[in-house]
Amino acid sequence: MPTVIQYLLDRLKQLGIRDIFGVPGDFAFPINNAICDDKELRWIGCCNELNAAYAADGYARINRMSALCTTFGVGELSTLCGMAGSYAEHNPVFHIVGMPKMQVQKKHAILHHSLGDGEASIFMEMATLVVCASTMLTPENCVEEVERVIDAALENRQPVYIAIPHDYVHANISSLAAPARMPLKSDPATLEEVVSIISGKLSNAKQACIMPGFLVDRFGLKDLTLAVINASGLPYATMALDKSILDETNPSYMGLYMGQLINPEIKEFVESCDCILAIGTILSDINMGMFTANLDKSRIINIMPFSVHIGNTDYINVRMLDVLDELARRLNKRTDIKGPVAKRPVAPEVNAGDPITADYLYAKYAEFFKPDDIVVVDSTSSFYGLLPLPLPNGVKFQIQMLWGAIGWATPASFGTALAAPDRRVILITGEGSHQMTAQEISQFYRYDLKPIIFVLNNHGYLIEKMLSKKLDYCYNDIPEWKYHKLPEVLGCNNWITRKATTCGDLDKVMRELDTAKTGAYIEIVTPELSAPQLMEAAHKNL
Repeated sequence: MPTVIQYLLDRLKQLGIRDIFGVPGDFAFPINNAICDDKELRWIGCCNELNAAYAADGYARINRMSALCTTFGVGELSTLCGMAGSYAEHNPVFHIVGMPKMQVQKKHAILHHSLGDGEASIFMEMATLVVCASTMLTPENCVEEVERVIDAALENRQPVYIAIPHDYVHANISSLAAPARMPLKSDPATLEEVVSIISGKLSNAKQACIMPGFLVDRFGLKDLTLAVINASGLPYATMALDKSILDETNPSYMGLYMGQLINPEIKEFVESCDCILAIGTILSDINMGMFTANLDKSRIINIMPFSVHIGNTDYINVRMLDVLDELARRLNKRTDIKGPVAKRPVAPEVNAGDPITADYLYAKYAEFFKPDDIVVVDSTSSFYGLLPLPLPNGVKFQIQMLWGAIGWATPASFGTALAAPDRRVILITGEGSHQMTAQEISQFYRYDLKPIIFVLNNHGYLIEKMLSKKLDYCYNDIPEWKYHKLPEVLGCNNWITRKATTCGDLDKVMRELDTAKTGAYIEIVTPELSAPQLMEAAHKNL
């Protein structure tokens, strides 16, 4: 019989996981050893547990799932912010935690890394709120519990928590018999009802559009969603959290809808629709343009992973997969509804010695991006600057804006690059966010990855300043680093490192990076309050 850890690791490998992120710890040593001894797995040691959780999140967005390993107490608690983000944004991460020996737990002995109360299960209880399933493996329950949490992770596209006591890691499991699993299916009557209602509403609407959301990507339904759009003949727009979910070069793509903050022609079209088909869209504050959106709920249909909401009526026990499959085959194509055409920004006229303004910077990004790039962005002013830019075909725009933990993007881009080593990974972050997790830059060089990193230095937390009515509160000030020198300090030899302070500097470095064959780290300095237009609009609507 295989051991507990062998069974778990073999199942993760069968799911396509080859890298496991983490930080070692004594309670997890047997697990750490097993991972390192497995020739098909690679241990990815990170600088701290929070960074490891963020890196695992970025990896899962590309690889469809990931794994993370930490030790009991201090290690697992340090991951909680990252795990909560993966839970909120539906990224499956298998979090493996090394626990004290079961015989020690049963004695309620006081251990290091604990609260000194003899209770070892309290941290597992804390984690249960930000995972879709949790378990403590034993030789007796190993197969059944591993299969249960795998099913939960894949079905819900969310993290799971797997604790293994130190003395059970290498124990032989008792049985290989796995419980039979019945795949979840939609209730046939409910499915037929909702598909008929949706088809009728889209056919009879005077004006209609589609708004695909990021859950379409998380549940692997992009192709089926595009099939529904093609079958309907309707134009589509995306909201802020949903950027690049579908191809932004598609003739049916209108651009960004974000309430009254931007694109008035798209706002007018969307809000004039008597039927809006949302697919996996979350109506959050940011998606709703800081609640400036004027959407009549009675006109919205929202197909969610396990339910459908039509106006004020909720239908449960119906799956997004089944609804989209039926709609793609049954919709009547509309050729009479046309939406606005997505626009590309034009760089303003400047002189080479001029300072780099936000308008110039984001227009240059638009020129720099190539098809199939992966662009990882922190939830800072850069996010608002990049949102309106139509992206080339195949570009993945990675943002953690629902959870919105600043500092996420640097380690997440590391995880992304590990999952997609043959694609160009571009990290765009602000210096405030970067200071939280900058040490993970060292990992890129360690694993021979070649990212392009842009660090925007605008002298403080610009995003926080623009979200305040008063711009000069001291809590938005941060220490000034020499950012472009960080790669050398962190061991990234022979990288391209530059500091751009003028438009001429920026033009030159963009040309240099266009054919870069090594890692690159560029500090871009702008005036302190030079904010993208969308961010300025949000500030005015406070």
